[in-house]
Amino acid sequence: MIRTIGGGLLALLLTAPAGAADLTATILGGPETGETEIARLEIPEGQGWCVVWNHSVQGFEVQDCYENRAGRMVLMRSHQPDYAAGLGHIIGRGEETSDDTHGYWIENIDEPVPGDAYILRPGAMAVDHRLVAAAGEVSLSALAEHARVRIALVAE
Repeated sequence: MIRTIGGGLLALLLTAPAGAADLTATILGGPETGETEIARLEIPEGQGWCVVWNHSVQGFEVQDCYENRAGRMVLMRSHQPDYAAGLGHIIGRGEETSDDTHGYWIENIDEPVPGDAYILRPGAMAVDHRLVAAAGEVSLSALAEHARVRIALVAE
């Protein structure tokens, strides 16, 4: 299921299988504006999604990939085509492997995200932060450029 609220896109609503959760993106406003949900993607148990963006200096695509593990958000792996600013492997946090195209994957990170949520400030469209899952793709930059957005896995 993908439902983008406020952006006008609405797709088929499907019955959620057992163990499914929704990945939500919510703009966090101030006291006057409150919160606005801008995206909702169904993530079945054991399935994953990635937060994908273009590196702000080098322009290449970077991915952080997560899994719904019993309703918990778990960072599984990261793809980084270069050791550019802000990127790199931290020893003891996953295993670095070649992607055979001059970049690398950090596999087996296996790190639960505290509270199953975190805050992201999507960059400009040149960076194009987006959520990518089997249920669809949502550009957070198109919907909430520079806003505080909570990305959360919410058990159904």
